[in-house]
Amino acid sequence: MLERNSETFLGCDAGYEEAWAVLYGAPFDSTTSFRPGARFGPSAMRHESFGLETYSPYQKADLTDIRVFDSGNLELPFGSAESALEEIEKRAEIILSDGKLPILLGGEHLVTLGAVRALVRRYPDLHILHFDAHADLREDYLGVRLSHASVMRRCWELTGGRTGERSIHQFCIRSGDREEFHFAGGHTDLHPFGFDGLEDLTERLAASGVPVYLTVDLDCLDPAVFPGTGTPEAGGVFFPELLNALLAVSSTRVVGADLNELAPMLDASGASTAVACKVLREMLLALSHGRA
Repeated sequence: MLERNSETFLGCDAGYEEAWAVLYGAPFDSTTSFRPGARFGPSAMRHESFGLETYSPYQKADLTDIRVFDSGNLELPFGSAESALEEIEKRAEIILSDGKLPILLGGEHLVTLGAVRALVRRYPDLHILHFDAHADLREDYLGVRLSHASVMRRCWELTGGRTGERSIHQFCIRSGDREEFHFAGGHTDLHPFGFDGLEDLTERLAASGVPVYLTVDLDCLDPAVFPGTGTPEAGGVFFPELLNALLAVSSTRVVGADLNELAPMLDASGASTAVACKVLREMLLALSHGRA
């Protein structure tokens, strides 16, 4: 059984045995290609979350009613991406084995691969919903295959690469090299620039009952809303659009999720951290539907 962290995200102080969801942090940003700092995201979100209310007027629901356990941050070896991924995978497997929903706080986006490895073993037919400014479909970045710029390519190898199915559904994508967009055209379900098509997709996924992993890179948000990230991209969505997308995803069979790429020191105003906290609150409440 996991032990509760000394500082928890607002309202996430349920006991482990009674919780339906478990937060775990992966403070890792060793492959960040532009501006580092995402390793400090999970701790900043916990600390700053107390500037929020536990109640969401959007969903008319309260974090204190949904029983979430916060297991704190993993201690990750920064010199080895593979070793860090193994630790993330182990923690996800413990949470899954105990019948709970693992929700990962990054860190850079590569951390998603550790969680997906654990999920795919349990759910071979896993579909991934990917909200991001970047396609993350490079074969490698500067010769390195384990990179935040190639995380969705590695995830595709675990899902669609084995079945031939377009099991990765990408939204808000507005950046990538030519080869990434060419690869997406033949291998993933790409919806550039926003959330067009998400409602129809989630209805189909919900009807089929397939397991879904939700990965949210916060740079899907426009830098006007969320400047505190390593690779900001103009032309993103705004908070109400992301909230509606989370609500749409909640209708599917979500078996795991993550929220990543907050680099709090890159926004001295603290606004980006406040946005990240609010997104996490709404994500937890949305995913609790039918489980709390």
